[in-house]
Amino acid sequence: MPSMELLGRSFLQAAGSASTAAPRGGRERAGGGLCFASLGGRQGRPSRRTVRSKVPVGALAERVVLTPAPAERVARPEAHPQSVAARAVVTVRRKRKVEVKEQVAEQMDAYADRVGRSVLLELISTETDPRKGGPKKSKKSKLVGWFEKRDVKAELVVYTAEFTVDAAFGEPGAVTVLNRHQLEFFIESILVEGFPSGPAHFTCNSWVQPTRVDPAPRVFFTNRPYLPSKTPPGLRELRRRELKELRGSGTGVRKITDRAYDYDVYNDLGNPDKGEGFERPVLGGDKLPYPRRMRTARPSTVTDEGAESRVEYPEPIYVSRDEEFEEGKNEMLSEGAIKALLHNFMPLLVSSVSPDSRDFAGFHDVDNLFKEGLRLKQALHDQLFQKIPFVRKIQENSEGLLRYDTPDIIKKDKFAWLRDDEFARQALAGINPVNIERLQVFPPVSKLDPAVYGPPESAITEEHIIGNLDGMSVRQALEENKLYMLDYHDIFMPFLDRINSLDGRKAYGTRTLFFLTAGGTLKPIAIELCLPPMTDDCKRAKRVFTPPADATSIWLWQLAKAHVCSNDAGVHQLINHWLRTHACMEPFIIAAHRQMSAMHPIFKLLKPHMRYTLKINALARQILINGDGVIESGFTPGRYCMEMSSFAYDNLWRLDQEGLPADLIRRGMAVEDASQPHGLRLLIEDYPYATDGLLLWSAIARWCEAYVAAYYPSDEAVQDDYELQSWYTEAVQVGHPDKRDAPWWPRLTTAGDLASLLTTLVWLCSAQHAALNFGQYPLGGYIPNRPPLMRRLVPAEGDPEYEHLVADPHRFYLSALPSLTQTTTFMTVIDTLSTHSADEQYLGERPNEEWTADPAALAAAREFAAEVRRAEEEIERRNADPSRRNRCGAGVLPYELMAPSSGPGITCRGVPNSVTI
Repeated sequence: MPSMELLGRSFLQAAGSASTAAPRGGRERAGGGLCFASLGGRQGRPSRRTVRSKVPVGALAERVVLTPAPAERVARPEAHPQSVAARAVVTVRRKRKVEVKEQVAEQMDAYADRVGRSVLLELISTETDPRKGGPKKSKKSKLVGWFEKRDVKAELVVYTAEFTVDAAFGEPGAVTVLNRHQLEFFIESILVEGFPSGPAHFTCNSWVQPTRVDPAPRVFFTNRPYLPSKTPPGLRELRRRELKELRGSGTGVRKITDRAYDYDVYNDLGNPDKGEGFERPVLGGDKLPYPRRMRTARPSTVTDEGAESRVEYPEPIYVSRDEEFEEGKNEMLSEGAIKALLHNFMPLLVSSVSPDSRDFAGFHDVDNLFKEGLRLKQALHDQLFQKIPFVRKIQENSEGLLRYDTPDIIKKDKFAWLRDDEFARQALAGINPVNIERLQVFPPVSKLDPAVYGPPESAITEEHIIGNLDGMSVRQALEENKLYMLDYHDIFMPFLDRINSLDGRKAYGTRTLFFLTAGGTLKPIAIELCLPPMTDDCKRAKRVFTPPADATSIWLWQLAKAHVCSNDAGVHQLINHWLRTHACMEPFIIAAHRQMSAMHPIFKLLKPHMRYTLKINALARQILINGDGVIESGFTPGRYCMEMSSFAYDNLWRLDQEGLPADLIRRGMAVEDASQPHGLRLLIEDYPYATDGLLLWSAIARWCEAYVAAYYPSDEAVQDDYELQSWYTEAVQVGHPDKRDAPWWPRLTTAGDLASLLTTLVWLCSAQHAALNFGQYPLGGYIPNRPPLMRRLVPAEGDPEYEHLVADPHRFYLSALPSLTQTTTFMTVIDTLSTHSADEQYLGERPNEEWTADPAALAAAREFAAEVRRAEEEIERRNADPSRRNRCGAGVLPYELMAPSSGPGITCRGVPNSVTI
């Protein structure tokens, strides 16, 4: 598996590179500051606490640095009656891990600072100078203490700059920073003290490039929010100029130090220069519609001008400089890379030396991955030790890392995955609970062209299911909302001929029908496996399986369920997870940075929900969704994975149906009901994803409504906000151009429209992504429960393979699942994808309260955080309620994917603010 080796090496090298990694966000930062900090270990129940300091930020930061720096004790300039003496307290966050070369450069910067090559600050007033026409400005002031604090080891280091300005200067609204050193540095915050208006806070969290890279000074705005029409006169031109810089010129190759945001198609997934088989089609355009990605503008490949040349991991791929991961995130990826290398080294070694070991001989081989790790047979031991002596050392010294953590799905009941009730329960409370739909027409009908794909009606008949309807007729079951379905027929059918021609890949388009029992649980009553018809009356094109009655049908039923799970895994990863929460959100994030100022109140609301997303999407293009990458290697559609994702975007994705209530109604899982707490009534009362999701959806909705009301007193205010309108228009017209003419795009003309749009975006970036992501290893790490790919079709009587199934059903079943190396590769990837980093910021949290100076917004944010905590308490009560059989019972896992808080690691819970992995 070259892609897996690349993943491991790449994360190790990239995470250790100090030149491109941002310093840690500091969840345990000296002085505190987390509004609602999450504490706790990997499997523990973290608590939330409120930490608010009464000490000014400047004083807080000063305590970080315990050094006798004389410059800090210099008295402020004495103010004349007609002047104001002010001080800027600048908190710089240093890297914890610095390479020797960079250490030398830091020392050179310190000495250069002492002789005049210093960092200069300038204060910009909110008022204009009537004589000059521009904003009032202070004289540039040197940042003091760089040389004296050159050897300080603290992560946060405080420097100061002194100013004397005219008494009529007004309130400081911006600070410019000119970096005349050789290295970039990271400013966390600036506090300006001494003005009659009180302390002015500037939340920066940004890299400042040296003048040799960018000769223009950086601008940081006050934390006071301003709509464009209410921007103080002194800041208007700076606001316009800053947005122009962030939009960039639209030309030229992007450098890693750039800050520009722009759009492009997905034309860098393949590498045609490597030869035939490595090319991939461009995603985006009439042929394969797709959202747009962050523009990098690398040169074209030699063999295809339409394809952009690739940057292979660990070489950095462009994202705006401030979108890079912080050190805490890179440390998590580094730890995952070590496990990735060790987990996959042995399987690759075994399969290369002993072809007989490429398949699992029995379920005990799968179990041993968790009990002992991969053990070598004695014959292989001797053979390998002769050829590769260090193998013994690896196995002796890395025993813990060679062993996989036991997934949650088999911790409480090792055999639960075999049961039909567990297979059905996971459609409501598993890693992909968003495809289950109410059956409204029987038999189910395809929407595909019957001239190409045969008769649209399903082959499932009343005779197939009547015995499992608890005495009801099919019509009665439909009328009483008792029938439900997982339908993957139409999404897979157009690709099946190509998929099944791939070596070692076999798939169907599946339909599964479920019956809702009196106890509120589902039971599967029929599975249909479909292939494109080879002839008009092809009997094998549609095969129906029902719950088994004998030994052979038990194994056929298990194989049919495995194919359903494989379909489900592909749709989950390629469509529900990647497309809907990663790719479709990227244009809204790019447009926000291009069209809305950092002072805009809506940008301030969205900012924590955009953290890390552009970077993780860029990494995905390098190692996950690229040609021959992890996704193609691990899922049944293989090289057609992203074409299937494009097909779903073209035919299924609609922003107006991405909100939770609209999605539940679209799938027939709920009906509108004004008498219910959330305005709708669930038709399956114990639907854990939906019931918990509605708690968080409602909290987000109330937060967004309160926030919008604070800034938009009328619908006209929404319509007149040109930055807001430009953001939404660009996200649709430029970020989703292949769908820009669709009639269903939500309007943005009222305050209600805005609150609804923001609720949907925040939901998708936080709770929806968490529900689809952080259970991947706990629920999917045991491959027989949820195989991501299948290697055999289900044999029919008379086939040679049917005789193999009857003779050795155990081994035949395992041979249909992923191989040993495919299994360990997939497990390693989803292990990393399911991991929370230590610097995670969860729903309802902000690192501190200096993100805004608006007391009303802060009060609304505190109420939102309190409501999120109440939701978490309610989720805990539900998981202990034995009447909720889809989340409580013997061997039944609690549903915690919507529980907002979490510790670091794999916890199967926790809702980060943004798409961070």
